[in-house]
Amino acid sequence: MEVKAKPVFQKRIFWDIDFDKLDYDAKARFVIERVFERGDVEDIRQCRRYYGDDTIKGVLVSAKWLPLKSIHLASAIFNNKITDYRCYTAALSNPAHWTY
Repeated sequence: MEVKAKPVFQKRIFWDIDFDKLDYDAKARFVIERVFERGDVEDIRQCRRYYGDDTIKGVLVSAKWLPLKSIHLASAIFNNKITDYRCYTAALSNPAHWTY
């Protein structure tokens, strides 16, 4: 079995946890969502290299929450509709309050 090299992410993405104890395989869903939420282009490249597009797409499509910019980015990368993302359809069903 081939051992993959750990991705090199910026520590600012995981500011609220102990970065050195982060298990990339056991917490894959958390890592992928956080990289797409707070990472830059190089972080996303590292994530795609480590996890693969199929795994990342599956995680992001079923994510409970992502910022709109991350949903649009994932939609462009994986060439699917924005309405395929659970967090996008959930946000539409829960409209925000009017600001006066």
